[in-house]
Amino acid sequence: MGTGPGRWVLLTTVLGSGMALLDSTVVNVALPHIGTDLDTDMAVLQWTVNAYMLTLAGLILLGGALGDRYGRRKVFVIGVVWFAAGSLLCGLAPDAGVLIAARALQGIGGALLTPGSLAIIQASFHPDDRARAVGVWSGLGGVGAAVGPFLGGWLVDGPGWRWVFLINVPLAALCVPVALRHVPESRDPRTHTGRFDVLGAALGALTLALVTYALIEAPGQGSSGLVVGSGVAGLGLGAAFVRRERRLADPMLPRDIFRSRVFTAVNAVTVCVYAAFGGFFFLAALQLQVVAGYSALGAGAALLPTTVLMLLLSARSGELGQRLGPRVPLTVGPLLCAAGMLLMLRAGEHASYVRDVLPALLVLGLGMVTLVAPLTATVLGSVDEGRAGLASGINNAAARAAGLIAVAALPLAAGMGPEAYRSAAEFGATFRRAMPMCAGALVLASLVAFLAVRRPVGPGVVPACRMQCGVSGPALEPDHGDPAP
Repeated sequence: MGTGPGRWVLLTTVLGSGMALLDSTVVNVALPHIGTDLDTDMAVLQWTVNAYMLTLAGLILLGGALGDRYGRRKVFVIGVVWFAAGSLLCGLAPDAGVLIAARALQGIGGALLTPGSLAIIQASFHPDDRARAVGVWSGLGGVGAAVGPFLGGWLVDGPGWRWVFLINVPLAALCVPVALRHVPESRDPRTHTGRFDVLGAALGALTLALVTYALIEAPGQGSSGLVVGSGVAGLGLGAAFVRRERRLADPMLPRDIFRSRVFTAVNAVTVCVYAAFGGFFFLAALQLQVVAGYSALGAGAALLPTTVLMLLLSARSGELGQRLGPRVPLTVGPLLCAAGMLLMLRAGEHASYVRDVLPALLVLGLGMVTLVAPLTATVLGSVDEGRAGLASGINNAAARAAGLIAVAALPLAAGMGPEAYRSAAEFGATFRRAMPMCAGALVLASLVAFLAVRRPVGPGVVPACRMQCGVSGPALEPDHGDPAP
């Protein structure tokens, strides 16, 4: 930690992962301006979020495997360059189609660089300093996630929404040469044999893409042949994905890991929780601007309390969860989040921030603090140490896929029309229908945790990231390797 190389490694990994963290928090506040500037409908705003989430969720497991085999630094640098190129294309996009395609490219870059950041730290630092290095990395990443909405709002109201994406380019220009000069290369020697499940990754991504397309386009196209055909084809490819994974000797998603009742239950909780989070943060940023009349900067600043609470309290929440066991926080946390989302119904036209918005976000933030860190610890504790990286990757991918589907499905379920974000009255009415749906998903998560997580899990693996601030997915832990003799 006290050496020059150690500081360079931390700088590189913070810059790389910080780009992806910023992107997950700043884009939502820019959506109304993107829609107005490009003269688009609600579906394009959904695709602006989901194109990125789609490729990231579909390829993140493959990205981690590529780093382990071909070199974590190499794949990390390729991911940073890819992410920056996608960001540049987003910032220069002349129309909605180019913007959506560029967002998908960004997601591919994110899938390559995100798993590598923590793995590089784990491989580069002396074991005695590794925990401190991870703590610094996660703390600085948390600060980045916290200031993201504020920074995004400032950029949107100032130089314009395109700078939400263009800001990644100078960060990448600093990150890449530092990585190539100062970060040591590392690989996992156990991954030099066997083949990647590329077809499985492609089937999973196509399943998400087709189902997402059907859900997003249904409000504008109704039950057209293209919408229905996409939905049916997506479900068919999903069945093919499951069948393939069952038959492979070394699948991307091994079936036997789900024999752990706790692991299966906690992933079900994850899906419900992050579906609610994805839907809430997508719609809340729009609600504050379209209905409550906030500027982009005001909306971004308004959402800060949730991430700040996670930044300050998630480590202590993880320690409390270790003492109490997982059942209590995984039951109580979602209920607090549900209460916060229902309180957000007060954020209508001319809403007072102190009276109507802040209480909802404080309750939501406390629920997230109670829930997120114990959730990661429970996932890792429910499997053998040698499978911790796989378990974390599955949990992270499930969370991102849940958020993806929620952003696609929630406007449809709430009856949100293609032009809803242009009308305060229409958007406010559909927001009031959507929040109870998000709260219902959280209540379901609480019920699953209460019924299925009945005993404390074994000691398992201690999470590397004690400070967890991501609102789009739980922490992605590195592979901890085989247990020592």
